[in-house]
Amino acid sequence: MPAIGTSAKTLHRGLAAAAALPLLIGALASCGYGSEAVKDDAPKANVAADAKKLSASEVRIGYFPNLTHATALVGLQEGLIAKELGATAIKPQAFNAGPSEIEALNGGSLDIGFIGPSPSINAYVKSKGSNLRIISGSASGGVKLVVNPAKIKTLDDLKGKNIATPQKGNTQDVAFLNWISEKGWKVDPESGKGDVSVVRTDNKVTPDAFKSGSIDGAWVPEPTASKLVSDGGTVLLDETALWPDKKFVITNIIVSQKFLKEHADVVEAVLTGTVKTNEWINANPDKAKASANAKLAAEGGKPLDAKIIDPAWPSILITDDPLAATLKTQAEWAVEAKLIEQPDLNGIYDLKLLNKVLKAAGKPEVSDAGLGATK
Repeated sequence: MPAIGTSAKTLHRGLAAAAALPLLIGALASCGYGSEAVKDDAPKANVAADAKKLSASEVRIGYFPNLTHATALVGLQEGLIAKELGATAIKPQAFNAGPSEIEALNGGSLDIGFIGPSPSINAYVKSKGSNLRIISGSASGGVKLVVNPAKIKTLDDLKGKNIATPQKGNTQDVAFLNWISEKGWKVDPESGKGDVSVVRTDNKVTPDAFKSGSIDGAWVPEPTASKLVSDGGTVLLDETALWPDKKFVITNIIVSQKFLKEHADVVEAVLTGTVKTNEWINANPDKAKASANAKLAAEGGKPLDAKIIDPAWPSILITDDPLAATLKTQAEWAVEAKLIEQPDLNGIYDLKLLNKVLKAAGKPEVSDAGLGATK
């Protein structure tokens, strides 16, 4: 994929005909559903007596019960990651928000995590580059602006309306603020008040707020977007239309730097499993959708309704590429929104093991956009 180095303002001008909202970057979770971690008690794959021995007896993997974390959902459900780990046991843990997953990684109770760009950037910057590395991509897309069609028919109609984003400073929130600024409208980034009322609303609450009329629309990830559509909303835009190649990072795979240093063989095995999982998902979209839904049902008590998962699933691109250049652009948007200082992201990526796995599988290597670790 060609590198995307465009600044927020240049990108917006290049996409003015689309008149759309870009991906957001910020200080909190990228697509969180609450803040508590949930233990995953799913049965583990049987381990053969002669299974290969790696340097760690177990690996603790975190993820969200979100469709944008399909690699984790399907990889765990189908045993594709466990198969590569041999005698090393997987200890999966579901999280509902980025901050709690980062806290677990920092606290030493998590080794590897699936997570969005916003918490990845903020955790890396706050720790001065000492606590994590991004080691792979996982997903692109799956973010939409859904509105009440009785109140909003065009993007210009957003002025004066109440539009929800998941959290102040989160991945969706910051780009909405940036887009508002590019329109020449004014909104205070702290309060969300101004020409558009930016209503920070947990994704779990957003559908009820939409049905009650307290919000007029929302810029949200899947499956929340499709839940709003099922309640009468209309997709005003899909964020993929805003990006060159129609790709932008929504989910990364990160690792504790300590675990990477001490157990590189385990990290490589996990990445081999995720690469094979992504290949299987893309080759078997219907089976993969059913597998992801089965995993969600095992964790939440019931699967997503077909009217929600069927439109949501194809809007998400599953990919090994971390789309590093798009993360750089997202960071620029956060700075322009005045919610973060200019971050130093040098060293946030370490794609050596991923590229080793990709090369062995006969797949093209991926780029770190000049932000790779040097040691």
